[in-house]
Formats: sequence, C-alpha cells, structure tokens
Amino acid sequence: MARSRCSPSAVTPLRQTDPVRASADDTTTYDFTAALYEWTGPAAWHFVTVPVAISDEIDARTHGLTNGFGSVRVRVRVGGSEWLTSLFPDSKQQAYVLPVKKAVRQAEGLSAGDEARVHIELVDVS
Repeated sequence: MARSRCSPSAVTPLRQTDPVRASADDTTTYDFTAALYEWTGPAAWHFVTVPVAISDEIDARTHGLTNGFGSVRVRVRVGGSEWLTSLFPDSKQQAYVLPVKKAVRQAEGLSAGDEARVHIELVDVS
C-alpha cells in the first residue's frame, strides 16, 4: 500500500496484543487503544497511530475515494470529545495516523505517552 509522508521521527510501536475491532454491524466504524505521541517536527502536532490491521481495511475500503495527501475523512470520539478530521497515511509505519488537536487533549487530560481509547467512523464513504 503506497503511503505519503507524514511520519514522526520517533514513534512508539504498536503492541500486537492491542485489541482492535470493527463494529460487528458496520465496517465503517472502528475501536482501538493507542499511545498519543508528539511529532518531532517544526510544529507541536500530536497523533495516535491507527493499528495496521485497521489501516489496511480502511485503505481497501476507501481505495479511489481519498482526498489530498491520501487522507480519509473520519468522525472521531475520544472520551467525551467528538470531532471531524482526517486520517493521514504514514509511509514509515504503513498505517494511518490520526491528529489529536490541543482542545481534545486538554478536555480529555491527555499528553504524549498516554493511552487513548479511540472510536473512528469513516465519513463520505459509499
């Protein structure tokens, strides 16, 4: 799967034992837990990495439907916060990354290294 560049220079690897699942009745929603990390570039972006198995399924499901940079529109819920954003492909991890904005990190009490329980729903997918 070809991915564009949006890679952090140091990423906490996913544990292969992390539970990941697509919702039983809908293959456009996914739940997983992943560590929040800060990208070490010129801006203070924070991300979580979507597990490879889910990333591969999203990639197959959205083939030909992606936006700029190969991004995929999603609705996200972390704790009590919900927002619309995009997943971005990361060529180094061969997975999508999810930006977590400052307002969400503050509202949910998250900082780099914390585990976040994430619910994503693909939008604009037919």
